[in-house]
Amino acid sequence: MRAEEPFLVRHADLIFALKTFAASTLALVVALALDLPRPYWAMATVYITSQPLAGATSSKAFFRVMGTLIGATVTVAMVPNLVNAPELLCLAIALWVGLCLYLSLLDGTPRSYVFMLAGYTVALIGFPAVSEPGNIFDIALARVEEISLGIICASLVSTVVLPRSVAPAVGRRVDIWLSDARRLSRDTLLHRGTTETRRAQRLRLATDIVEIDALGTHLFYDRLAEADAARGLGEIRLRMLMLLPVMASIEDRLAALGEAGLRAQHELRQLLEEIAGWAVDEVRLRQSGDRIRVAIAERQSALDGAASWERIITTNLLSRLRELVDVSDDCRALSDAIAAGEDISAVSLRFRPEAGAAPVRHRDHGMALWSAAGAAAAILICCGLWIATGWADGASAPMMAAVACSFFAANDDPGPGIRRFGLWSLVAIVVVAIYLFALIPAIAHIEVLVIALAPTFILYGVLIARPATALTGMALAANTATLLALQSTYSAEFASYANSAVAFFVGVVVAEVVTRIARGVGAEWIAKRLMLSSWKTLAVAAERRGRGDRAHFAGLMLHRLGLLVQRIAFVSESDRRDTDSLVQLRIGLNIIDLRRARYGLSTSTIRAIDDMLDALAAAFRSHVGGTMPAGLLARIDATLTQAVKDSGSAREDALMGLAGIRRGLFPDAPAYQPRSGESVAA
Repeated sequence: MRAEEPFLVRHADLIFALKTFAASTLALVVALALDLPRPYWAMATVYITSQPLAGATSSKAFFRVMGTLIGATVTVAMVPNLVNAPELLCLAIALWVGLCLYLSLLDGTPRSYVFMLAGYTVALIGFPAVSEPGNIFDIALARVEEISLGIICASLVSTVVLPRSVAPAVGRRVDIWLSDARRLSRDTLLHRGTTETRRAQRLRLATDIVEIDALGTHLFYDRLAEADAARGLGEIRLRMLMLLPVMASIEDRLAALGEAGLRAQHELRQLLEEIAGWAVDEVRLRQSGDRIRVAIAERQSALDGAASWERIITTNLLSRLRELVDVSDDCRALSDAIAAGEDISAVSLRFRPEAGAAPVRHRDHGMALWSAAGAAAAILICCGLWIATGWADGASAPMMAAVACSFFAANDDPGPGIRRFGLWSLVAIVVVAIYLFALIPAIAHIEVLVIALAPTFILYGVLIARPATALTGMALAANTATLLALQSTYSAEFASYANSAVAFFVGVVVAEVVTRIARGVGAEWIAKRLMLSSWKTLAVAAERRGRGDRAHFAGLMLHRLGLLVQRIAFVSESDRRDTDSLVQLRIGLNIIDLRRARYGLSTSTIRAIDDMLDALAAAFRSHVGGTMPAGLLARIDATLTQAVKDSGSAREDALMGLAGIRRGLFPDAPAYQPRSGESVAA
């Protein structure tokens, strides 16, 4: 299989490594020619910025320029005014790094690199410049020039020499995702496989959405990608997000009907089989789903005061089947339009955008604040050691503490990542020592220097190109280029180098120790916070009475679901069952739909619904796991009874919303039974 792939695909890692080394060499040579004070920063920037895909390189380059400009500006404003009060200067830099890290963690997208870099750039420029504050503007300007040069070289080589667009990579991932989703739809409709297998498939699809979302962010910076492709993939992503709760709801409604209920509805079984075959058949899928929509409409009938619980569930199921067909049809039409290079705006879409999911992200302010405080504390500890000991080269310690804390703050447990970073930095220190004191003294020409550096840096490039070793390669490349400190003349001294290397390593060690204290909670604690956050979000959804925010809620819950799925091994059994079945998401969407239905109901029914929603909100806010209070089921059933009697235009929507909430919170409860004297029969 691998041998059949094109040469450029089979050897993509090596090609990337060669391109990156060429870009770094170009940056170094140009920096030396321009007589920039620290040309090695340009070389290091190439390795920090470069990514295998052109769009990723361009986006990271843009974010890095913005972050560097902000950081350099703040440094120029801060250092000259506080240099005579070193303790205050250290505090100001530590607080700035902490603030920027806090904002970076709250953002959570590739754009967060702007905030992170704006933070530790002040540490990288400011701490070494305290001995010559009068030149801070020139130092900051040179830093911006060197980084900009590295970014220009990296972007130029990435987009001109054998470029790899991010669009095909995103497109392939989306196609695979949609194919897996269609198979899951078939298995759900035909009840193939086990319930656990289907739940595992849903969780995998949720995780993949988070990864595709991150990769798709780079698409807008990819000069090789069509604008229509970016818009089309955005539309597909919205529908991908909604496929998961739709499929989970369908499986739940089928479980509520049971085998006996399905056997009694022969036409419904035939409809399920037809939709299942249509979903996985590429030829039939490219035909319009109108015929299936007509078949669904024929099975639907208005719910009245004599509607049974089984009829309510069946009507709810048919509505979800219609959504499944609409979403699948839209995804097929959008994929075909992107492949053909057609105008996305001309594609006729069935699924209502307002029923989708907005690009909202979960933000954990508490965790971001703890991470920011840990970074600030590590910087201050290193500064204290530096000032107390009068360490000549001690500036490297707080500088590296800022970098290490910032790089790994997004991890559940940053400690192991910082430790690996420190160990690979130690390897880089040894490699640089061999170059500086054994190889470079004998080199007199730039061409020979490039040849000598090639094996090491090409190896680093290969490591960066592979996801499993990308961080290792970046740590080795950036630290090796920085510590080599290549300039137009050789001036290395072993004592000075050893002193800087020790400070360099001390900064990483302090960062790890402080981070383990501040953030030693792990994935289990974060998973629990995610679950509690979702219940609080449900409480807010129940408390509000407005029409809107369905898309906002769906986007937030689906993003949180993707984060939770990555930590599913650390979730309790009861919470894992809720996560597997997308229970919280489905309940929330039904609550929002039920709120919308309030506007077409009688005053007495609205009052019953509002009382029930208030009870739900109170239960959600105090919920810490396990089953819901039994009294809540009685409250939902009482509201169902009131809604059944209502003659308003929104009765059907209200009944389906209440049925969805009941099934989500109490899936094992007996079928709803009307109170004595009511006309509904279960």
